[in-house]
Amino acid sequence: MSLKQFLQFKLSQKLSPQQIQLMKLIQLPTQAFEQRLKQELEENPALDTGKESEALEDNFDEFDNSDTEYEEDSDNIDAEDINIDEYLSDDEVPEYRTQANNYSADDEEKTMPYAAGTSFTQHLINQLNTFRLTENQEEIAYFLVGSVDESGYIRRSLADITDDLAFTQNIYTTEEEVEQVLKVVHQLDPAGVGARNLQECLSIQLHRKEQSPDVALATTIIDKGFEQFTKKHYKKLMQKFNITEEELKEAIEEIERLNPKPGGSYAGNNKMVEHIVPDFAIKIVDGELELTLNGRNAPELHVSREYNNMLKGYKATKEKSKAQKDAVMFIKQKLDAAKWFIEAVRQRQQTLFVTMSSIMHYQKEYFLTGDERNLRPMILKDIADEIDMDVSTISRVANSKYVDTPYGTKLIKEFFSESMTNDQGEEVSTREIKKILETVIEEESKKKPLTDEALSKILKEKGYPIARRTVAKYREQLDIPVARLRKEL
Repeated sequence: MSLKQFLQFKLSQKLSPQQIQLMKLIQLPTQAFEQRLKQELEENPALDTGKESEALEDNFDEFDNSDTEYEEDSDNIDAEDINIDEYLSDDEVPEYRTQANNYSADDEEKTMPYAAGTSFTQHLINQLNTFRLTENQEEIAYFLVGSVDESGYIRRSLADITDDLAFTQNIYTTEEEVEQVLKVVHQLDPAGVGARNLQECLSIQLHRKEQSPDVALATTIIDKGFEQFTKKHYKKLMQKFNITEEELKEAIEEIERLNPKPGGSYAGNNKMVEHIVPDFAIKIVDGELELTLNGRNAPELHVSREYNNMLKGYKATKEKSKAQKDAVMFIKQKLDAAKWFIEAVRQRQQTLFVTMSSIMHYQKEYFLTGDERNLRPMILKDIADEIDMDVSTISRVANSKYVDTPYGTKLIKEFFSESMTNDQGEEVSTREIKKILETVIEEESKKKPLTDEALSKILKEKGYPIARRTVAKYREQLDIPVARLRKEL
C-alpha cells in the first residue's frame, strides 16, 4: 500500500463516524430529530439551545471546523497548544439562522398524544372479578387475559398455554380446563375478545346479538360455511343453506356490522396514537409553489455561556495546574462535539430543503393540480443528479419524511415511480397507470368484477399496453383483492 493510499484510507476511517452520524440525522423525521436533539443537549453540557434570553445575546453559533480532529488518541493533545481565542471568537450569526423565510412558524412544543384510561388488560381483569371462579380457574383466566394481543385475539394454541402455565406459573392443568375458562373470557367485553381466529371472533359476537332470522342465518354461515363465505362463493352458500339471494344479502350485512378486531376499538389500551408531523409544507401562492421546512427542524444552537466563561478563566490564569489542564481538555472535547453537531444540524437543514425543493420543481404540475396523472416518472437518481448528491441521501429524505400539500399530507417516496412507454411512444409514470387502474376498478360492476385479463384489455384500449401479470402486480401493490373477492350481491 502506497503512502497516499494509506493516508486516504486513514482519512476515510477518521471521517466515517461523522459521516454516518450525519446520514442518521438526515434520515430522522421531525419528531425523531427533536428526540435526538434533546439527547445531545443532555449528553453534551457545552451545547445549548437559543431559548434562554441571555443566551441569545451571544453568538457562539458557528466555529471554524478546520482544526477539529476526531482521532482516537486526541486525549494526548497538549493543553498548552489549544488556541483558546478560537473557541472564544464572536463569529457572525450563521447564515442558516437568518433564513427565517425558509421555515414555518411551527415551533411550539408538541408531544405524542396517548390514549387515556386503564389498560386493555386491566379492563378485562376488572370484568373477571365479577365471575365466580375457583382459585385455579382465576389464575388460568388471568393468564389467558394476559395472552390477549392488541387486536383482541389469543393467537396461541391451548396446548402451548397449558405448557406455559405449568413451566412459568406452576399451575398444572389440562387443555379441557383451560378451554372451559376460555369460555368465561369469551363472555367479556368487547364482544369477540379472546377469540383464537376470525371465525371464532365473529361467531362469539353473533351468538351474543339479539336473535333474528338474519342473525340466525349469519351465525349458521359463519359456523358452518365460513370457507365459502371468505371466498365469496355465494351460489354455493345459497345451495348449501337453501336460501334466496336476498336472504343471503341481509345475513352478510349483519356480518359486516361485526368488529373483526375487538381489541382495536378499546380506547384505553395505552397504545401510542399515530401522529404524523409534516417535515415540509407546500403552498400555492399567486399561482407559484412555495416550500417551507418545518421550523422544528431549525433549532437555535450555540455553545454554553458557562463553558465560554470557564475558557476565559483558564486563559486569564498564569499558573496552570494539572487539574485545570485536564479540565480544559474536557472542555475542548465537548466544544469539538458541539461544533460538529451544530454544523451537522445546518447540513441536515440544507440537505432537506434542497432535496425537497428539487422534488417540488420536478413534480410542479402535480403540486399545482393535485392530479396524480400529472406525476412525472421520477427515480432517486433523477433528483441526485440534479442537486449533485448521493442517491442514498435522497433515499433517506424520501423514505422517512412527509410533506403537507393542498391535497393532504403525503409521504415523499410516493412521488417516485418508474416509467413505461404508452402506445404514443411517450414515457408515463407507473403511478399514473395505477391511478387509472384504481379508477377502472372503482367503476366496475361489483356483481361481475373485472378479471386481471379484462383489466389488461381495458388499459390497452386506453393506450397503456400492459400484460396481465403486470396488472396483477399493480393491483396487489394497491392492496386491491382479486376479482372474485371484490364480488358483491
